[in-house]
Amino acid sequence: MILEKLKAFYKKKKLAVWKLEISNRNWKLENGNNRFLISIFHYQFPVSNFQFHLSMQKHTRHLPALAKEAIEFLGPKPNQNFIDCTIGDGGHAEVILDKTAPRGKLVGFDRDEQALNRARKFLSKFGERIQLINDNFANLDKYVDTASKPDGILFDFGFSSAEIQDPERGFSFHASGPLDMRFDRRQELTAAHIVNMYVEKDLVRIFRQYGEERYALKIARQIVQTRKKSPIAMTQELVRVIGQAVPASYLRSRIHFATRVFQALRVETNAELEAIEAALPKALAALKPGGTIVAISFHSLEDRIVKHLFKDWAKQDLVKILTKKPIRPSEPEIENNPRARSAKLRAIQKQK
Repeated sequence: MILEKLKAFYKKKKLAVWKLEISNRNWKLENGNNRFLISIFHYQFPVSNFQFHLSMQKHTRHLPALAKEAIEFLGPKPNQNFIDCTIGDGGHAEVILDKTAPRGKLVGFDRDEQALNRARKFLSKFGERIQLINDNFANLDKYVDTASKPDGILFDFGFSSAEIQDPERGFSFHASGPLDMRFDRRQELTAAHIVNMYVEKDLVRIFRQYGEERYALKIARQIVQTRKKSPIAMTQELVRVIGQAVPASYLRSRIHFATRVFQALRVETNAELEAIEAALPKALAALKPGGTIVAISFHSLEDRIVKHLFKDWAKQDLVKILTKKPIRPSEPEIENNPRARSAKLRAIQKQK
């Protein structure tokens, strides 16, 4: 069955030269600059129903959500300076740098060194006009030159296609890989440590608080019982444990039953919400009067922080809110980029 699919895939893509690697039940088919990930796994639920899943994902440059709208609100002009707090593959940054030529500069942050390496490649044509920093955007105040305040600051929260498509990063429940989930791989805390070392009440707390998971208690208890026998080290082991803990009807819900737990673990591993709460006030302080902050969120926890801070600042006449309601992606954008579906954009302009 697998060989037949590979042959059909080979024929469809007309691959002349290809390489197949097998590790951790993930098959990688490579040809030139294109890499296709074929993930094969199974898990067993209490009803002893084995499932087989085959996915093929093409590793390409990350397509940012609401890019057109973000650029419109930022309004980059020749020789202006900007900060991209989550530069990723440099999709937003490239447009900003094109519009701020010939002397406009951009500082780009990312905790993921691999993302910075990709951005460095995609943005190499801009030379010294771009500065890339491998650090948490919560520390942006350490790098901003107070003598040349930026005209705009962009936050694009969440994680990139490259991160979720790489099984070794552990972000995806659709592929087998280590439970890592770190944006910055220099840090010690991993998702595996959380799953295997946190006490039950703390697992329940993060599943409820960061994942809004209704079966947080049942899942936490199943994790604790399972890890007594052996550590839960791989993504698919955790998916299997979650599947054993939740009702059968939950396994058939529109959203994958592991989504909320994986989100909660990623948020806890990277202290994502704390970083947002720390960074936004620093961004406002660094921004030039009349400048714009654009924040793109991908789940309600992120958006809630952005919304409340922007409203508080507006009440103090520090900012003008440019988006009375969050901007959502259009249907054509969602069709072209399904990961944009949950995106919400909010923007403010600094008054003084």
